[in-house]
Amino acid sequence: MTLEQLNALPQQEFAATLAGIFEHSPWVAQRAALARPFSSRAQLLKAMRAAVDAATLAEQLALIRSHPKLGARSPGHSLLTAASAREQHRAGLEACTPQQREHLDRLNAAYLERFGFPFVLAVRGHDPLSIIDTFERRLGNDREIERYTALRQIGAIAGYRLADMVAAPAEDEFLATIESLSRASV
Repeated sequence: MTLEQLNALPQQEFAATLAGIFEHSPWVAQRAALARPFSSRAQLLKAMRAAVDAATLAEQLALIRSHPKLGARSPGHSLLTAASAREQHRAGLEACTPQQREHLDRLNAAYLERFGFPFVLAVRGHDPLSIIDTFERRLGNDREIERYTALRQIGAIAGYRLADMVAAPAEDEFLATIESLSRASV
């Protein structure tokens, strides 16, 4: 789908089309829809991330908690969205050794107990070893840093999903990035 087609959709259809960009949290797309039309995919992503940043603490925690455990093979594993299943598969989490899987299970449990929400990582470009390494490093953070980090990772996941779903001319994306960088340096 193109950005132009997406912008032209009625508000409800726009939100429904983008409902899966943020895991089990269609409210993000619903709130971002109010900022249409978008001139670039980067601008759309920025609006969606802004909706998350403006959300209440309870909404942010619910968003984080809507993410699946990484590498989990349990009854809850079947609750993975198609996008999450694809992302975990590409990162090699289905091909973990029994030792890696056991280690991930222990890390998932320790992280959940320590922070009260699941570990979230944009796994594109990762493999099981780098995921485990990142998991172990982040277990040393405090809860507020991890909440912030999880939300940034969710934003990265959304960026990948949006790029996979919405076609945008490279020139528009380049110009949007340059504009964003110029505003950030002022």
